Amino acid sequence: MRLTDASVAIRPRSAWEAVDLGVLLARRHAGLLIASWALVTLPIFALLTLLLWNYPSWSLLLFWLLKPAYERLPLHILSRALFGDVPTLRDALRAWPRLLRPQLLASLTWRRLSPTRSFDLPVQQLEGLSGATRSQRLAVLGQRDAGGATWLTVVGVHLEMALWLGLITLLYMLLPQQVELDWDWERLILEDTGEWLWLEHLSNLLYALVLIIWEPIYVACGFTLYLNRRTQLEAWDIELAFRRLRQRLTGAAYALLLGAGLLFLQPAPQAWAAEAIGSCPVPEEADPLGPKAERLQQQELTSKAAHDTIERLLDQPPFENRETVTRWRFGEEPEEADHETLARLLKHLFGLAEHWGGLAHLLEALLWALLASLLVLLVWRYRDWLQTFVGRLGLPQRRERAAPTVLFGLEVAPESLPDDIAGTVERLWDERPREALGLLYRALLSHLLHELRMPLKESHTEGEVLALVEGLEQHELSRFSQVLTRHWQNLAYGHRPPPAGLKRGLCEGWRRLFPQERTA
Repeated sequence: MRLTDASVAIRPRSAWEAVDLGVLLARRHAGLLIASWALVTLPIFALLTLLLWNYPSWSLLLFWLLKPAYERLPLHILSRALFGDVPTLRDALRAWPRLLRPQLLASLTWRRLSPTRSFDLPVQQLEGLSGATRSQRLAVLGQRDAGGATWLTVVGVHLEMALWLGLITLLYMLLPQQVELDWDWERLILEDTGEWLWLEHLSNLLYALVLIIWEPIYVACGFTLYLNRRTQLEAWDIELAFRRLRQRLTGAAYALLLGAGLLFLQPAPQAWAAEAIGSCPVPEEADPLGPKAERLQQQELTSKAAHDTIERLLDQPPFENRETVTRWRFGEEPEEADHETLARLLKHLFGLAEHWGGLAHLLEALLWALLASLLVLLVWRYRDWLQTFVGRLGLPQRRERAAPTVLFGLEVAPESLPDDIAGTVERLWDERPREALGLLYRALLSHLLHELRMPLKESHTEGEVLALVEGLEQHELSRFSQVLTRHWQNLAYGHRPPPAGLKRGLCEGWRRLFPQERTA
């Protein structure tokens, strides 16, 4: 496989773009793909039809199960045509029996219903992998484009059925009218007679014709999904770019090599300087002083004279001033040295502070402002907790707003209510139901205001009061308030008296909600 011979642009694509490339590839070689598929599948379909003439459904099922065996031929054609080696029809048909042998049983049984069949087939047929190696390879390849292969199968199944039903409908429309009138559809479906078998086999033939058009496209789309995944994993596009770059530079490289060869064939120039007089280095065994031994004694500037000259230069300005610099470094140092270094550092910092007095005051002011802002933020963040804490300590707090004494024109002060609310309501109910129901509603509002501390206002409506009661999450109180409010509104605004049986329910409900109330 030579990537430079590919008939399509090798580059990473999305899954749907790769599927579109498969459709274009199948259309480019449509004649060869359709002819080879028809020459392989139609004889098999005819044989199955003759053998199972009385069982058309079984013949269609067997023909459908053998689809993975047919799909190996289009893949063989496409894999060779992609790289410029388009096989002839005869060569493709001769290669098909050889393509059937590897893993045919697995393809027709437990792998038959795999939704990624078209994506997995190149791993088996082109790479020749099987067993655990095949599973590992499919796991790597399927990390990205397996979803596209699954959707390709799902869409393909629906497309096959749509085309097949469309052809069956067309066949029905082309039948002569007299034949259509003689049909008894109930007898055709229910009775097991051979009178209409030809019609079922004809519909099966239409399915085989649909596969001639669709299956090569399905195989081509799975093949291009496989190629796209390999392009992403193995960087085929980068490899092609380097190969094209190498081809462009090959001619220039030959010219450079030729010029370099001509340059090195020129005679060698004369030596720039004569060889130094002396001998080979003295072996280490005969030179006990090592690098400090005197050398180059045959020259005007010996090693000893050079060393003496360097020492004299170091003792003269500007080199005679030697200074020890202390700095931080890793390593084990004495504890006293650490203290001394820290003291010098602090002294240096205080010296800077004295020198930059204005800057130091500005930094101090910024730090105090930051601290004050942090304290304000903490107080605001925990204001509810602080308010509770201050209340428990008995510290002076903000004076609470006085609760209203009148709501909806009703007196809700605790002093205006009798001690036994339920008993008073029972006595007033029969003769003065409006006063009894009003008393019960006033008592409810009073308890909400003074015992449950609910922030009721004179502007609130009955519905808003019920919404606030539901926020308490006391289900029994909420149900009692809803029933009482509804009947109070019916009586106050609609002048509809409450039912007689309501008295007992409201009074018992009041006693359950407020059992601590002192009875008269």
